[in-house]
Amino acid sequence: MLRASITKNRILCGTSSTTRLSGTALRHVRLYSNDDISNPSSLAKSSNLPKIEQQLLKKPARQPKKKSPFLSSHAIENDPNYKMNSFLQSFGQSLIKIFNIDMDKSRAGPIAGSKYYGECKKQALYYPNEPLSESAKFYYETLNLPQSFSQWFQITALHYWILSVRMRALPFKYYRAYQQKLVDRFFRDMELRMSEEMGISSNRIIEGYLKEFNTQLLGSVLSYDEGLMTDDITLAAALWRNIFNGNPNADMRHIEALLGHVRQQLYVLNKMSDRQFGFGDFKFVEPNEVVKPLTKAQEVELRAAVKRNYENMDLPSQRSVLSLNE
Repeated sequence: MLRASITKNRILCGTSSTTRLSGTALRHVRLYSNDDISNPSSLAKSSNLPKIEQQLLKKPARQPKKKSPFLSSHAIENDPNYKMNSFLQSFGQSLIKIFNIDMDKSRAGPIAGSKYYGECKKQALYYPNEPLSESAKFYYETLNLPQSFSQWFQITALHYWILSVRMRALPFKYYRAYQQKLVDRFFRDMELRMSEEMGISSNRIIEGYLKEFNTQLLGSVLSYDEGLMTDDITLAAALWRNIFNGNPNADMRHIEALLGHVRQQLYVLNKMSDRQFGFGDFKFVEPNEVVKPLTKAQEVELRAAVKRNYENMDLPSQRSVLSLNE
């Protein structure tokens, strides 16, 4: 029954794309946010199984005591409308041109270490007495997962892995740069959150937590990779162990819904060119969304539209050797 159920979900949700590939894709892909096709959130809510709370801790999980800036207090990162003055822009463009700087490698920091990490971080981010985002509601309310720092880490690690799958398809030196920037920022941010938000003052305790989280990250990536290379049952088992904490009372429909949600992200990334991904043109599909798969003709038209978007990028800072075809 589990195999049949998951296979069905893969057809409905796993072979889907998203309009966020590019603005030009909007006319190619129909976005579903209702029950035309069961989206992961609706699929999980359709379960009639009783909720059985899992007692993982003997005492309540430590909760954030304060809220720090989402990424940092740096103006460039914290203000989406920040714009460098014209003199600094011209000076920077000149330096790039004179020294022939590899912008694809330089772009790894602001794209992977900032934008893509922000995408991962916000999926399950929560603060006491603040409303949850739609994605956070999916995990904490729909899937009935506990609100804790370790649970946030596991969900963030899952999204890190999803991005890392696409990064591996980049040319090797760029894959390593993007992956390293993303994982470095992940652990640096956890360190700051534990000290600033969770109120842990001991560096020794924080270091111990970071080592444990690093071990968990390596284990989860290995298990997800095994599922990616084998079948949905293996990937579902990895999600059950890591995201659902191996809960023997976990709702099978919830695991099925999360599996479909993950497969959606992987499909979207698979349809993106290296150039699009390297420039940060990706956002995770929301759990309450499903998109209709692209036809071959639509894929060809989408590629052409994307090329038109990038063909006018002729500034030194916009240079790239990443492919627009794959």
